[in-house]
Amino acid sequence: MAGATMDKIVSLCKRRGFLFKGSELYGGLQGTWDYGPMGVELKNNVKRVWWSANVYERDDMEGLDSAILMNRKVLKYSGHEATFSDPMVDCRKCKKRFRADHMDAKEKCASGGQHDLTDPRPFNLMFKTTVGPVEDEENIAYLRPETAQGIFVNFKNVIDSTNRKLPFGIAQIGKAYRNEITPRNFIFRVREFEQMEIEYFVMPGTDEESHERWIEARVAWYHKYGIRPDNLRKYVVTGDELAHYSKATTDLMYRFFPEREEEDRQFEEVEGIANRTDFDLAGHTKGGKTRFTDGTFLTNEHAVKKQTYLDTKTNQHLIPYVIEPSGGVDRITLAFLMDSYEEQTLEGGKKRTVLHLHPDLSPVKVAVIPLARNKPDLVEMGKRIKRDLQAAGRLRSLFDDSGNIGKCYARQDEIGTPFCVTVDHQSLEDQQVTVRHRDSMAQDRIAVDSPDEYLQERLR
Repeated sequence: MAGATMDKIVSLCKRRGFLFKGSELYGGLQGTWDYGPMGVELKNNVKRVWWSANVYERDDMEGLDSAILMNRKVLKYSGHEATFSDPMVDCRKCKKRFRADHMDAKEKCASGGQHDLTDPRPFNLMFKTTVGPVEDEENIAYLRPETAQGIFVNFKNVIDSTNRKLPFGIAQIGKAYRNEITPRNFIFRVREFEQMEIEYFVMPGTDEESHERWIEARVAWYHKYGIRPDNLRKYVVTGDELAHYSKATTDLMYRFFPEREEEDRQFEEVEGIANRTDFDLAGHTKGGKTRFTDGTFLTNEHAVKKQTYLDTKTNQHLIPYVIEPSGGVDRITLAFLMDSYEEQTLEGGKKRTVLHLHPDLSPVKVAVIPLARNKPDLVEMGKRIKRDLQAAGRLRSLFDDSGNIGKCYARQDEIGTPFCVTVDHQSLEDQQVTVRHRDSMAQDRIAVDSPDEYLQERLR
């Protein structure tokens, strides 16, 4: 089972500065959240280890950071303008709106009894805006609903500037926006979110093997950073659930809702790995065609160049197939929070809440705590140790003299700090400090001039 319910994580995140409601001072704005001091560190660490694994540690990947605002035609020829919608219904009794495919048959209407629902109708999820001072049809643009299209329209630019050969990928981390009908469940479904996406371009015919390799690589990444195998499942999408652009999709499902009675309903998507074939590049190329589910197509009359790849073996131009691992930073961050959360009962009945975050993800790696904040000598030694650790540039360190030692330990446990270095009265005499381990609560006594080496060895 996952380590916590959603309610417990929401409470912890508010209490310890991971997340706050967006615009909370003015009553909030549904579907938006602000990352606090600990949250921004955790989120940045999630992005960093993802980027390291998928860009720095591979020889077949390039990075990209494309614009949020794009020419309207990008989303026309991607199919989003015509088809990026969810089915929406209204309740005639309580006047609320719902996403039809997310309705629970057992849900009661706020006005009593069952909902009296209208027929479903499509609701386009893209946020519309205008570019420039004139608000007319010619100047309409959209906040991008996904980062993928920025990669596809830059495929030829990356090929020409890097001289890459297939197979290779383009990775991107960035904001995306969807006007969700009913945002809910904390940061699980929101209107402003961040994506980590890869478009991995391969020769047609090698796509199925590449798809399988990416599925296994992504599962291994989650396991490496602490997600327990029994909380992560692979779900092969079939039939009507399969997106029209996809030849095959496997979703990675995390146990976000352990409180639900039916086990299958406890799992929801944290990441999808799709074989998109040549759908996207075939639409985003001069004279190409965007295919729709009803068998119709849209011929690209606006692209200024062909987005093809020259196969030097055959001297033929072709359109590569694409494998797309795509995950939301917010959902992935939530999964790491939930999986690391534990409530313990210690000897004597004392309670402890702790986040067993992987050290690479922890917002703070080490907290330096003086035993008494009213003792200048202890405070000065603690601050010097903190400065030395931080100056090394590898350990995010925090000086904490905000309470007694027990409260400081409790606070650091709840934000997932792997180690605490305590400066006590004896430290002034023997030039040694106490290092406390988060997970075991074991304590070691080490020389005051060696914390960096000691901690680096144990944080590998």
